[in-house]
Amino acid sequence: MIASHQPGCYGAAGLIDRRVFVCRSPNRKIHCALHRLAGKRMVPRASSLLTVLLLLIRVAAAAPVPEDFPRFLVPGHEQDMETLRELFWLHYVPARPLSTLWDGWLPMASLWPATEANVADQANRQRWRAALLARKIDAEGYVSTHQHRGLAHNDGWPFPLWSQVGGRGWHFSLAGQPYGPQFNIHQTGNTDGWEFHGAADRGIDPAQGWNLELTAADASITTPEFNANSYVAPFIRIGWQAAGLSVSDQPSLEWTTAEQPEFSRERRVFFSPPTEADGMTFTHVPLYRHPQWQGTLTRLRLNFGNAKPGAKLTLKSFITAVDSRHNINNSFFIQGSSDYFRWSGDIGFLRENIQRMRMALRYAMNEFRTRENLCVTTPWVGHDGTSGLVIGTDGKKTVRHGRGIGNNYWDLLPFGGKDCLATIYYFDAVRRMAELERQIAAHPQWNIPGGPLPFDAEDLAGHAQEVKDHAGRLFWNATTGRFVAAVDGEGAVHDYGFTFVNCEAIYYDFATEEQARSILDWLCGRRTIAGDTSQGEDIYHWRFGPRSTTLRNVEYYTSVWSNPESIPWGGQVQDGGAVLGFSYHDLMARLKTTGADDAWQRLKAVLAWFREVQHAGGYRAYSSAVDSAAVVP
Repeated sequence: MIASHQPGCYGAAGLIDRRVFVCRSPNRKIHCALHRLAGKRMVPRASSLLTVLLLLIRVAAAAPVPEDFPRFLVPGHEQDMETLRELFWLHYVPARPLSTLWDGWLPMASLWPATEANVADQANRQRWRAALLARKIDAEGYVSTHQHRGLAHNDGWPFPLWSQVGGRGWHFSLAGQPYGPQFNIHQTGNTDGWEFHGAADRGIDPAQGWNLELTAADASITTPEFNANSYVAPFIRIGWQAAGLSVSDQPSLEWTTAEQPEFSRERRVFFSPPTEADGMTFTHVPLYRHPQWQGTLTRLRLNFGNAKPGAKLTLKSFITAVDSRHNINNSFFIQGSSDYFRWSGDIGFLRENIQRMRMALRYAMNEFRTRENLCVTTPWVGHDGTSGLVIGTDGKKTVRHGRGIGNNYWDLLPFGGKDCLATIYYFDAVRRMAELERQIAAHPQWNIPGGPLPFDAEDLAGHAQEVKDHAGRLFWNATTGRFVAAVDGEGAVHDYGFTFVNCEAIYYDFATEEQARSILDWLCGRRTIAGDTSQGEDIYHWRFGPRSTTLRNVEYYTSVWSNPESIPWGGQVQDGGAVLGFSYHDLMARLKTTGADDAWQRLKAVLAWFREVQHAGGYRAYSSAVDSAAVVP
């Protein structure tokens, strides 16, 4: 049986049979065999998620590959094809829906083996369907990260924590909180220094929080005095639940600063109250949007805006929070939704999700000014692409708290500002939406919702080309012949030989043919770049894929990763390390640029590495003293 190596046709309601791939020509064997290497972090910082994934992988490794898992039949290459099958199976088992961070990679990596007859694979389809339909999109159109709740923006990445950037927080209960004293997070055991107006203190329950009763209308509580730079506190996050507040009540926050020491109605921001049905709610108040949110903060006042007395509240936490949102989420959500539809032909899914996809793209266009700048320009506090570290000419290091906040998988690297990687993903998302809109128009029988949100397919296609033309020049470093990470808010470019940026640029057709050849010549050692730490054959030191970067980086990081020089070159994925999943983009970049034979030789090197790993006992969970003390527990 010969099965298509492409996702299911748009008009298909069912799935093609992908159990057997037969490749009869050299040019097709890579296409067939290389649908997707697993999108996993195989040399990451230690984390509980990594431990779970590795445990699942080891369980998979202990079990034989099921008979109905796809086979790759390439005459004369039976051993390599069986190794490839084992590699895919090993990573297929744990490839379940995770956070939005993976939506651009994992659906394609885990949906391709699905067949109508396989119950387990059908369950996998349903998991992805449910996960994508459940992705939270806020009232403005931002798609939540769906990572665990940290101490930053609740819909963003869990860190940086307020304690790491010089913010301020009160935690009246640490129940369910993964961050504790090791991150200078302690339970607040008393209410010393707090002021009350129309509110009575009913005591602190460490399991629940601080209990309050509102004894008068327009009650309020005011924090003790503190000092924090407003830059590291764009949001105030309130963890609370209430019984007796009405949806018509109007809570608000006020603040004082060193320059403005008295509370004023001019420095007030309103937000919605929690109701009893909401349970524990985490409210984000975007004070950074107020023109007077500046300077050194000294006190905060929480006005409950209650029309009558009697409400009872529990305050779990009251903290300043950095803006840890990811500028790639909306694009990844669109990519993942597109991949699911293309693999499944699930028209009902498209009918339910298309308006959310359209809203996600419109948000990205407006928030990141892509129509104006023809690239993703990140406006959020701490996301201008500048580093959280500055090393002076005298070698002295200055930490700039709250700067360099991550925007994607590479959470210790700033990116941001005019962001190349985010632009590449956006470019792909726009093209996908253009094709979806074409197919929707061509298939009126699908009965897909219209209204004010649909895009004009040709307009989107033209916009994508404009982005490629402009951003492809903006982010191209003519001296090194490769793409940079970002152009930051100060106008500086950041080029550490980011191989993943460049391989993905080729994979998503963002790079021109000339740029693609330049990139592959660098990766393959046909040309060397003066000053790079890794050159020639050493770029593939880890064998399964290129180093993530080829130039030692000890200065371009988020502010909370302030001692990168303490880890040797190659000891971290973002500084000379490597990630197995991104080998896929390397292989596909070769296939597109230098042809199937070159990609096949690279794949054989990956398979030889994997065989050696398996013969040595397989993957191992690991950690180190450095990793265990990192910013992520």
